[in-house]
Amino acid sequence: MDPRERLDWLTDELNRHAKLYYEQDSAEIPDWEYDQLFRELQALESAHPDWARADSPTRRVGGAAVAELAPFVHEVPMLSLQNGYRREGEDGLWGGEYQDLLEWERGKPDRVGGLRRQLGEDAPATFAYVVEPKLDGLAMELIYEDGAFVRGGTRGDGDTGEDVTHNLRTIRDIPQRLEGAPPGRLAVRGEVLFDLAGFERMNAQREARGEKRFENPRNAAAGTMRQLDPALAKDRPLRFFAHSAGVVPAGITRHSDLLTAFGRWGFRTNELNRRCEGLDAAIEAVRDLEARRSELPYEIDGAVVKVDGLALQDALGFVTRSPRWALAFKYPPARVRTRLEGVLFSVGRTGVVTPVAQLAPVRVGGVTVRNASLFNEHQLSRALALRVGDLVEIERAGDVIPHVRGAIDEPGRAERPAWAYPAACPECGTALVRELADDAKPDAVTIRCPDTLACPAQARGALKHYASRLCMDIEGLGEKLVDQLVGRGLARRPSELYALTLAQLVGLERMGETSARNLLANLEASKARPLDRVLMALGIPQVGESTARDLARHFGALDALLAADEAALAGVHGVGKLVAASIVRFLGSAPAREEIEALRAAGVAFTPVERPAAAGTALAGKTFVLTGTLPTLKRDDAKARILAAGGKVAGSVSKKTDYVVVGADAGSKLDAARELGVATLTEDALLALLAGA
Repeated sequence: MDPRERLDWLTDELNRHAKLYYEQDSAEIPDWEYDQLFRELQALESAHPDWARADSPTRRVGGAAVAELAPFVHEVPMLSLQNGYRREGEDGLWGGEYQDLLEWERGKPDRVGGLRRQLGEDAPATFAYVVEPKLDGLAMELIYEDGAFVRGGTRGDGDTGEDVTHNLRTIRDIPQRLEGAPPGRLAVRGEVLFDLAGFERMNAQREARGEKRFENPRNAAAGTMRQLDPALAKDRPLRFFAHSAGVVPAGITRHSDLLTAFGRWGFRTNELNRRCEGLDAAIEAVRDLEARRSELPYEIDGAVVKVDGLALQDALGFVTRSPRWALAFKYPPARVRTRLEGVLFSVGRTGVVTPVAQLAPVRVGGVTVRNASLFNEHQLSRALALRVGDLVEIERAGDVIPHVRGAIDEPGRAERPAWAYPAACPECGTALVRELADDAKPDAVTIRCPDTLACPAQARGALKHYASRLCMDIEGLGEKLVDQLVGRGLARRPSELYALTLAQLVGLERMGETSARNLLANLEASKARPLDRVLMALGIPQVGESTARDLARHFGALDALLAADEAALAGVHGVGKLVAASIVRFLGSAPAREEIEALRAAGVAFTPVERPAAAGTALAGKTFVLTGTLPTLKRDDAKARILAAGGKVAGSVSKKTDYVVVGADAGSKLDAARELGVATLTEDALLALLAGA
């Protein structure tokens, strides 16, 4: 794969993983693996800046907001942190395993960078830092006016998140009214998470009710906060830790003083926060936190090191995605040893067969682990060469299902039989096929069941996906009902759902007449879902919520999309060459075309989406970035008007940005616009432009 193709692949792959993590709470890879891919993309974009795409993950923070929740616009963007890592086995003059921290303060040898080089003569002789645990939860902002909690929301893409005030009010750690003498307006930022004991109790209760266990605390917290019914959040043991402010109140000059003020006002701050004089003390605090990691009642995946002085923070400023004055130092994933008791082969909705290790239960990272991912055949049979009864080392990064790192050599191991993939699908008995996943890695193959229609596992997965909230949102069509429909042969494809009758449904377990009638009504209502939702429901590989929305807005109607070739698809905002090829392969296949026609025959409308204003208007195809507080327009209102006029709204400034709309207290985006020579607009100028559109 040449560098340009690699850059495109990394952009698409990182965008896919970001969507899974931030928007669907279902990460596939651990943080450290994502970060390595992210660093590789940064290096390629640095070497070839003209190749960088507008949708590059290096240009934004987090993910899109959930459509069902009202938008929550951050007056000051919530940025992510730059990462550092422990360099195991390294030594030398530059600090060995903590070299990333030294380079952050001093800069790399013979290169520009580092706090000291940024500040020059204004750098203090010794920096004071605050070291805090990096909590593995969901970032949140709370707005208080005159001491009363008025609203709160998730980080989202850094500019706009989801308003989840209804759920935040159920968390006991969040004061509804502040104590002492708080400022008139306060934007408190922090982390919502589960404590591990409460998470285990909740999972035990779910198992007792016959419900599926949550895989990990972070995803469970994110999913809980995005529920529309606050009763669900009220019954779950969530906590909130305050760690920063959108705008620091007047009179506070140090970050450590802000944390102290939070305590006075009634917020919980982390008891392990530590102010340190000098980097040596900060490194010692980072080391101490890692040593205590396994004893903590909640999950952490690193330590955050912040410059304490707020004047120094202001002087250091920001880069595109992150403040220069803070570094998240990530710890290696937690590892333990246990016995491999068996291997299950799971068939997903696309037919991919994945091995899952069955383990003797063991606690790692504060959670009891019984299963671990083996990813693919190469990991199972070659890279790890696992054998029956192996003693294995497993690794859990805290955000995804654990994976097996390797087997421990022990007497008699060589005589035990090796694990291998089955020749036939464990669900339907069809002979499995091998597909090359990457020409550059011939050993990395995907093993798939090709019988998409007869395989019950694929049918169950397809129906569950089709009915899910972000797709057709068919309430009442849950996992257990889908299992019954497939098991009894009543429905295997989405189109067959619309042929279900009241008599068929009433005959199913736990399905009374009222529930059956409600389900039929919900199925009927789903026929009117807009095109983007139906496209996502079809399960097109690499097409998630935002890509489906971009496709629907670009083509307007289904027939126009079906007629598009790879070149036309690759020209859609947010769609690269690899995704375009995937769409063409899927939509050009006979089974997909047959299913689309069957859905149409069943009455699914593929309701066209209103396309942007026609080319030739003043805003058609123009990219805008919003920064600061506008005099009269709320940010989401300005965004909606721009989109309605055919423009695009991005979260960060690049060479491809046409206009930056500037309000009060504009930050780093205005600086980036000036540096790149991008035109800026006031609110009045934007309104004039919209009036002319």
